[in-house]
Amino acid sequence: MKPPEATVAGKPASAASAPPAVSVCLEVMRNRANFLKAANARRLATPGFVIQARKRSPGEAKDGIRIGYTCSKKVGNAVARNRAKRRLREIARKILPVYGVAGWDYVLIGRAGSTANYPFLDMCEDLQKALAKLHQGRP
Repeated sequence: MKPPEATVAGKPASAASAPPAVSVCLEVMRNRANFLKAANARRLATPGFVIQARKRSPGEAKDGIRIGYTCSKKVGNAVARNRAKRRLREIARKILPVYGVAGWDYVLIGRAGSTANYPFLDMCEDLQKALAKLHQGRP
């Protein structure tokens, strides 16, 4: 009998069957210049959030998906803004690795009164539809 900390193919036995806790393909944008570039690109509004997307030029940054989150003071006080950003981070973590395109930047913007209270599954579905629409017929 193997002890609980035994490894399977170089990984702990528990990690071999569980998905990774953090997605390795999403890089968080923190530079204001990147947010401004995304603001001048494609944009789509949904009931729970607004998404901005742009294709990066070659050599601008390493491959993969970059994501940024923002909520203005219109969303509410600090507690409401943080809750909205937590929800945006979670839908991005679930949806972008599957439906996002490498080499693109995405910015999710919280909406006043709806991001923190909109049904979570509806937000996930809206993000899937928004990504499909943003990438429809475009490389």
